[in-house]
Amino acid sequence: MATQTLDRTTTDATREIISYDPATGAEVGRAPIASAAEVARAVARAREAQAAWGALSFRARGRVVLRARELVLAELEEIAKLIAREAGKPVAEAIAMELVPTLDLMQFFARRTQRLLRPEKIDIGQYGLMGRSSRIVYRPLGVVGIISPWNFPWAIPVGEVVMALMAGNGVVLKPSELTPLVGLEIADVFKRAGVPEGLFSVVTGDGATGAALVEASVDKIMFTGSVATGKRVGVAAAERLMPCVLELGGKDPMLVLEDADVEAAARAAVWGAFANSGQACASVERCYVHERIAPGFSARVVELTQQLKQDAGTHAGADIGAMSSERQLQIVAAHVEDAVAHGARVLTGGQRTAGALAKGWFYEPTVLANVNHAMTIMREETFGPVLPLMTFKTEDEAIRLANDSIFGLTASVWTRDTGRGKALAEQIEAGTVMVNEVLYTHGIAQTPWGGMKQSGLGRTHGRAGLLELVAAQHIHVNRITLLPDLWWFNYTARAAALFRGLARRFTTGSVWPTSLLLPQMLRRWRERR
Repeated sequence: MATQTLDRTTTDATREIISYDPATGAEVGRAPIASAAEVARAVARAREAQAAWGALSFRARGRVVLRARELVLAELEEIAKLIAREAGKPVAEAIAMELVPTLDLMQFFARRTQRLLRPEKIDIGQYGLMGRSSRIVYRPLGVVGIISPWNFPWAIPVGEVVMALMAGNGVVLKPSELTPLVGLEIADVFKRAGVPEGLFSVVTGDGATGAALVEASVDKIMFTGSVATGKRVGVAAAERLMPCVLELGGKDPMLVLEDADVEAAARAAVWGAFANSGQACASVERCYVHERIAPGFSARVVELTQQLKQDAGTHAGADIGAMSSERQLQIVAAHVEDAVAHGARVLTGGQRTAGALAKGWFYEPTVLANVNHAMTIMREETFGPVLPLMTFKTEDEAIRLANDSIFGLTASVWTRDTGRGKALAEQIEAGTVMVNEVLYTHGIAQTPWGGMKQSGLGRTHGRAGLLELVAAQHIHVNRITLLPDLWWFNYTARAAALFRGLARRFTTGSVWPTSLLLPQMLRRWRERR
């Protein structure tokens, strides 16, 4: 995830963010910069409201979430246009990649959270024969703080808000300073849906506002952003013994084997690299193609790329919109310039978009060849509409290249032999590896999302993500209290002999060896009476 920075205009006098359309430069609206005191008050209100919310049934919480879902459906076009204006992406893409996944997620967790968090009985082996039982129950954490990014200003925070609320928590959300109005829209939808006053708040602002949220005694932080900022969040959380989930981006590889369906793989590469102007943590940022099929694959990728229509996100038919910030556009340009300076070849694109779109933050969808791992474009997260192509000879080489990164969020393998694809997938160091698919699994509510290495810690989505938002409590019961435990005081010679027998026989996990200790157990019980 690229670094969150303040590209919107702020002033100390007004203490507000001015949000601009990255495609046109026009002002979209303004939002206040919440102070540390205001953030602390929002957390306090959420904590006060959480007790009653946490006491509600899952069904009652789900009804509120489903009412919010109905509001989103009713206002689908308006919300999509707001996302397009603030984030720069096409309206159609805002619907497909932000609203459709969250609508599905809302119904899934509203209806399934009770089942996903039902108490679990634990098999405790031979202790169960002694009248003992154990189970796990799940309790709300309290108040969850969410710091969300600008690239998916609706989908990422809404998913985490829904899951946190369904788990019984209060929530305080700090949206990116680049997309504050989308964050305020999220707050408005849930307020109108009937979320209790104070339970869920949105605090808009800059980096200081996010830092204030980490310091405001929340019970867990969910952060999506850059590695550098994620490390600072992790340090601040550790100082407070506060758990956190960090989703820190990726440099995701795509492996195209010699037996792949070239047409399908080429189309996937183009969408995977250029959707959302390449501003997705799971974008294809490194594409490795078997040398046997590389010429045809590259030619088809270039052909498909040149067919894409780049325009303001609010214009019908746009495939690729503006980038969300000028700073990010400059990073992309610098990566491409560095690659070319070190021998890369531009197959198409390669520069800031000229003509009528020059006033906005547009960069041409770019395909590069002749790249290598010494180049910045193959090492650091570009987070823009650039697809570098590199060839390989063998499977071992492909795996080595794929794993040669500090990141490990997602990856994909393309082959007609799915068995081969799954075997290779298990060798790739990434939180999600897809076979003949790319990019979209963040949109599946049922599956976990998160990475390895510097792509972050913890998970969102799926049951694994839901378990990040509850405290697991172990309940252990002894139903037979007439007999004292054999291991209690006093440690007599007879007790020590029994303990040695337990070490040899009970710890086998088998009833028969343990049964040979019954005479010693009876003598110990008599001794204890």
